[in-house]
Amino acid sequence: MNERRFGGQIERLRLPDRVARLEVERVVDLSLEGLTAHSILDVGTGSGLFAEAFAARGLSVAGIDLRDDMLAAAREYVPSGDFRQSPMESLPFGDARFDLVFMGLVLHETDDLAKAFGEACRVARQRLTILEWNYEVSDFGPPIDHRLRPVQVFDGARAAGFHHVESIALKHLTLYRAGKSAAS
Repeated sequence: MNERRFGGQIERLRLPDRVARLEVERVVDLSLEGLTAHSILDVGTGSGLFAEAFAARGLSVAGIDLRDDMLAAAREYVPSGDFRQSPMESLPFGDARFDLVFMGLVLHETDDLAKAFGEACRVARQRLTILEWNYEVSDFGPPIDHRLRPVQVFDGARAAGFHHVESIALKHLTLYRAGKSAAS
């Protein structure tokens, strides 16, 4: 992480100890809304809470993270999952496809936004869901200069091949849904 754009900021984050379970459930429900999904790729597994929530809904879960400790946590929550160490700009799943690609609070960490979106489009059958910090100063999350502007998400998703992009405002975060068809 120290070599990535977000490096050095981790200790400055002011986060609740854990994301409230209710918010995790809401994000997962909004991510799956309107989809018939069987598989998900969790990009940036973090503590594994989202992987666990997706698995609880019967989805086959795969995931990536850069950190071994995060992957270990995700494996503990979802022992049946396929979790690998990798940057989001180079997803290590070959020709595998997932109904939903979920990027949870990681997209602002990439140095190559276009490549990250392109990789997500390559492996997503139906939808990309991005959970990102609101683009405003608050007591939660990274400094404003480390947050993605909404236009970066909308333009990046469309340029990668997603057709329909929408945003849903949450309390401290924004959920973006990018579909491969107008109905997604």
